[in-house]
Amino acid sequence: MYTSLEHYIDGSWVKPSGKSQDVINPANSKPIGELGLATKADLDKALAAVDKGFKTWRKVSAFERGKILRKAAELVRARADDIAKVLTQEQGKVLAEAKIEVMAAADIIDWFSGEGQRAYGRIIPARADGVRNMVIMEPIGPVAGFAPWNFPVTQAVRKIAAALAAGCSIIIKCPEETPGSPIGLVKAFHDAGVPPGVINLVYGVPAEISEYLIPSPIIRKVSFTGSVPVGKHLNALAASHMKRATMELGGHAPVLVFDDADVDGAAKLMGAMKYRNAGQVCVSPTRFFVHDKVYDKFVGQFVDIAKSTKVGDGLEPDSKMGPLANPRRINAIEGFIADAQDKGAKVAAGGKRIGNQGNFFQPTVLTDVPETARIMNEEPFGPIAVMLRFKETDDVLARANKLPFGLASYAFTKDAKTATRIADALDSGMVTINHFGIALPETPFGGVKDSGFGHEGGIEGLQVYMQAKFVSHLG
Repeated sequence: MYTSLEHYIDGSWVKPSGKSQDVINPANSKPIGELGLATKADLDKALAAVDKGFKTWRKVSAFERGKILRKAAELVRARADDIAKVLTQEQGKVLAEAKIEVMAAADIIDWFSGEGQRAYGRIIPARADGVRNMVIMEPIGPVAGFAPWNFPVTQAVRKIAAALAAGCSIIIKCPEETPGSPIGLVKAFHDAGVPPGVINLVYGVPAEISEYLIPSPIIRKVSFTGSVPVGKHLNALAASHMKRATMELGGHAPVLVFDDADVDGAAKLMGAMKYRNAGQVCVSPTRFFVHDKVYDKFVGQFVDIAKSTKVGDGLEPDSKMGPLANPRRINAIEGFIADAQDKGAKVAAGGKRIGNQGNFFQPTVLTDVPETARIMNEEPFGPIAVMLRFKETDDVLARANKLPFGLASYAFTKDAKTATRIADALDSGMVTINHFGIALPETPFGGVKDSGFGHEGGIEGLQVYMQAKFVSHLG
């Protein structure tokens, strides 16, 4: 438990000059800390620091930057138990998932520490003797990053590690609901020897911070992870100031289960993925299109998984799903279920809040859901799985691609020809077939359509923090 939370500006831990708010444990609705909120004066200090930090950091060789990043990764691993406990207390996810998230953050730092050393340019053959045509990759400049509360450590570190590996400095605005675990992350970078000003961590009123940082001439790049409506607003703001942006926004992932699939394995894997972090995952599987021949078997097994998932405080060792992160999610989930039932849907499992203390909700399965239900068209961001039948491949592909979202898609089939066809046809930034194969440090993570653009992870996740400079030299 923590009681005091500080911001990190210009290499020092500071108390902001604005008002403060309580940090609430979603398992018991009790305050566990007090977080001060940044004012414009605090943001001015962060902007001055990030500008100074960039001028210092860009001159540090990629080799030396990589060594500092690797040291930070080592410190994150050494402190993983403590950071994970704080993460569970403030966000709600079970401790095992929190530990996985923190360890994944260390892997992300490690991967970018090496990839930053391979940010090569190229030589273009010249048309005249004595001319050298070169493309040089340079860091784009100071970054404004905005991270969400559902994965406050890994989503922050994707931005921090990539920016630093590219030679950029960053102001990272982390979620006010979950401030403690990002503080633990940034402390690892500080103790690893990242120079003052290179990383700056702030909290505050989200709209006020974004609308102050993004227009600043100091900021050259914006990276946001969050909802589609907020992402569209911030992207428009960035575009009006000619700032490059990466937008990792919401999804509404379809799952296609064909009649030749390993039904047992698909149900087990997708059940675990659906109720991971109480469904508060942008790539969470939501619309389950199951072939008519295996529908009853798959749904039966999925319902059993939902009913057997132990919901409780994330610090309790037998809990498999923790509470929702805040009361807003309870209200939203109840609204989705009520709307679906009003339109004829049936609740095959769950559907109710658990108790009146904390934000606990039953793992839920809905069947007979019509296309007009809100949950078929809006991201639920909670522990609800929607079961739907299909018979023809063309039909299911059209239904899977119907929505304006395009982040992740899942499919299960033993037929290689079917797998190739659906991989080509699914309109998503990421498609994974017969397993969960996305969100690794070395693979690009990002969506299409309303789910955003740009990538985090992979070489693509480094390139968005760099710009190409062409140099043509004679003599």
